[in-house]
Amino acid sequence: MKDGAPMPGPADRWPHLRLRQYRERLALQVTTTELPRLVAELDRDAVLAGLIAERDAAGLHLHYPFFPRTRGAWLVPEVEVPTRSEMPSVSNIVFGADWHEREIEDLFGVRFAGHPLLGDFVLHNEIWPEAVAPMRREFDGQRPYARTPNPHYEPAQVVEAPGAFTMTVGPVYGGITECGQFLLETVGEEVIHTRPRFFYKYRGIEKITEGRPAQDLVLFAERLNGQSACAHALACVHALETITATDVPPRARRLRVLWAELERLRSHAATVAAIGKSTGLSVPTNLAYSLLEELLRLSGTYGGHRYLFGLVQPGGLTRDLADRDAAALSARVAQCAGDLQRLGRALTFDSSFLDRLEEVGVIEPEEARSYGLLGPVARASGARHDLRVVVPYADYADLSPDVPTETEGDGYARLRVFLAEAQQAADLVQRAATALPAGPIAARWVANEGAALGWSEAPAGAACHFVRLDHDGQVRRYRVLPPAFANWHAFHLAAENFAFQDFPITLASMGLSVAESDR
Repeated sequence: MKDGAPMPGPADRWPHLRLRQYRERLALQVTTTELPRLVAELDRDAVLAGLIAERDAAGLHLHYPFFPRTRGAWLVPEVEVPTRSEMPSVSNIVFGADWHEREIEDLFGVRFAGHPLLGDFVLHNEIWPEAVAPMRREFDGQRPYARTPNPHYEPAQVVEAPGAFTMTVGPVYGGITECGQFLLETVGEEVIHTRPRFFYKYRGIEKITEGRPAQDLVLFAERLNGQSACAHALACVHALETITATDVPPRARRLRVLWAELERLRSHAATVAAIGKSTGLSVPTNLAYSLLEELLRLSGTYGGHRYLFGLVQPGGLTRDLADRDAAALSARVAQCAGDLQRLGRALTFDSSFLDRLEEVGVIEPEEARSYGLLGPVARASGARHDLRVVVPYADYADLSPDVPTETEGDGYARLRVFLAEAQQAADLVQRAATALPAGPIAARWVANEGAALGWSEAPAGAACHFVRLDHDGQVRRYRVLPPAFANWHAFHLAAENFAFQDFPITLASMGLSVAESDR
């Protein structure tokens, strides 16, 4: 599908704007002067998924995709970046834009006027010179870039008081492959200020995919985060299929739901195991890890890979699932989900366990809304948005999943949401397995020119992928907006004003990936 044509008449809501209707979104073309007001208006009924920057012959453009809080369509303000590469910041209007603006400034060199904290974000100042903008066209991503570490670098300390000090956690951890640093500032035993620093393994995926064949994108999408490989692959192929107006066969759509929900159950089981480990309960932790291993084996046996790599392709799936195998898989998934629920109920009778989670790591509902939180973390603080419901994809419109929510916003509320979603995932696997349509599992797909937005509700929340292909079917722009990036932005809210010993529990209760942001 090529770029959309102008709508035949002015929209009632925005009669002064030029609108373009695409298959999957409504683009609202605005000026830099109009942008803040429009963003403020959209924020009342929608959630900002992030910022998308792309360059063409006319210059640099920014897209601000919003998805609805209730059933509706994507709304995407689009604005040209001025020649001087300076844009008005909207982070004072929609605070969820804060980290996204900092990222675009680091990678593209776009200045956001009015933003109080730019630089030293993705490209750490102790390694990267401030003038480097690796996502600009003139930066050659195929050549190694010489970086000289600054031996005298010291992170800034915010808390100024007698006896104040900074405890550094990470970026290297024993037994953990991800790298993330947390600067915990305190005067005593209570954390007063928390500053997370990621991107130590910044991979430049969006840069190195430029010029590659479109079909290569799925491989990169799957490896953003192994726990959400299927979800990211679905978001990626959703964009590719929208560009080509490809209709995915009914059997493939239904099976995509089955695999995505199996992945959700497995991911949530891993989070429950991590919470148990953080509280020092070895028996529940080992039980949860044994369930996780069983789910990984089921994925490998029936899906061809423990993390479902190579299963999703543009146009459908690479592997079918016989009806009898679907029934057998559903039965074993139900058993695993039942064991996980029994483990969860047992934990609620452990007073020492509850003492570590209740009223700890609190994110208030108004804070969750302000930061644009996603997934179970947001739903534990009262949010109800879920892309499977508000902008359905695959076969979710027919299966109509519920959206479990809590309001306390603490570690215990997050645990309850994870457990509720795990059970719902098993139920959706069963519903999908017992109503598989007959027919093929893939449609013919050939890349062509165009741009589209793709999305999925990953285990951690909304995952959004933007793809633009040139006339040869090669990638001109690939942009990933992962849920972990949005949710890490608010992590300091849960970690501050609690004791040091609460930090690992709060960290585990968020269920977030660092690698997903280090893209």
